[in-house]
Amino acid sequence: MTIREEMEERERETLAPWAALSATSRGRGREETPCDIRPVFQRDRDRILHSKSFRRLKDKTQVFLAPDGDHYRTRLTHTLEVSQNARTIARALRLNEDLTEAIALGHDLGHTPFGHAGERALNRLCPGGFRHNEQSLRTVDILEKNGAGLNLTWEVRDGILKHQTSLMPSTLEGQIVRLSDKIAYCHHDMDDAMRAGILREEDVPDEIRTVVGDTNGKRLDRFIHDIITNSRGTGEIRMSPEIAEGLKALRRFMFERVYTNSEAKSQEKKAEALVASLYDYYMTHMDSLPDHLKELAERGEKPEQVVCDHISSMSDRYAIARYEELFVPDSWTVL
Repeated sequence: MTIREEMEERERETLAPWAALSATSRGRGREETPCDIRPVFQRDRDRILHSKSFRRLKDKTQVFLAPDGDHYRTRLTHTLEVSQNARTIARALRLNEDLTEAIALGHDLGHTPFGHAGERALNRLCPGGFRHNEQSLRTVDILEKNGAGLNLTWEVRDGILKHQTSLMPSTLEGQIVRLSDKIAYCHHDMDDAMRAGILREEDVPDEIRTVVGDTNGKRLDRFIHDIITNSRGTGEIRMSPEIAEGLKALRRFMFERVYTNSEAKSQEKKAEALVASLYDYYMTHMDSLPDHLKELAERGEKPEQVVCDHISSMSDRYAIARYEELFVPDSWTVL
């Protein structure tokens, strides 16, 4: 018996009856020889962790564009916080921690530079629209490894695609990530907003603080405990009605005070204009795209999709550098 088979047997013995088991995965799009050490979801986790798109998350905006300080979240730190919250819940509920972690680490791989400002710009410009969850799936399916994709399992792909609020993942592990994503950004975006001086704890309405806690740490602890307490032994992932409503109220408050705050979002129009300029440029200069994207276009992919592939893969820093290279005149000097 291989180490992988021993680990698969351990899953059958220790995980909850409704957990997703590595040995019964619905499989990959392309058949592969199984690893002798790692079950399939652990293997997927490793593939995502070592991907280029994962590394680029470190230079992509979470909420605050180009913040003046070292401690503001990026898309990478957001992803890590989602992963940690989700793993805590999955372990407590005896669900598949490897699957949970793989979905969490991959859920934002297709996010644009400049956060939701970049996503709005591409959604407005691209005839078919642009949604980062769909782009995350496209990233792991097609764009990674210069067009070969990561060939992930069905369960991980399902969780990545359906982490958005309007969708529901097919596995309980994916549903944990979906909730953990909301909890993580409410928690850390409020922390960053307080660091930036946009919010104070006293600004949070008393009716929210009474229900979900009067500090960021207490709120995070209460959300996670509530999910575990209300989901344990049920075969479902759920929150108590009171805490679920408290989370919705907190999200509404964050949209009113932070996500649409004129001070916090003062640079977003510039970011949208920058993304629009890059989109227009590449639509008329397809020959400037990387070779693997040009090959996609030659195989019949729509030009606007391929241009979105390129722009959404950019880090903030790279997008700014390309914009400056293409549109900002160099200083003139006498040779």
